[in-house]
Amino acid sequence: QDVKLNAANTALRSKFRSAVKGVQKAVVAGDKGKASELFKAAQSVIDSVADKGMFHKNKAARHKSRLAAKVKALALAA
Repeated sequence: QDVKLNAANTALRSKFRSAVKGVQKAVVAGDKGKASELFKAAQSVIDSVADKGMFHKNKAARHKSRLAAKVKALALAA
């Protein structure tokens, strides 16, 4: 059981990190459309990981808030 849970948690953590990094890379590249599209997908990933108890809901909210601020700043700058 421990091995199965560990594998599941590792996969979830990886999915979360990939989603966040994707948005951050799009923001750094200055691609407004892609960043907002990836952010929408990342939001659901972040929420689902928090719902499964991977980390606290406040951490999920913090990540979403910071990503949203970056995407918004990118949109305002353009």
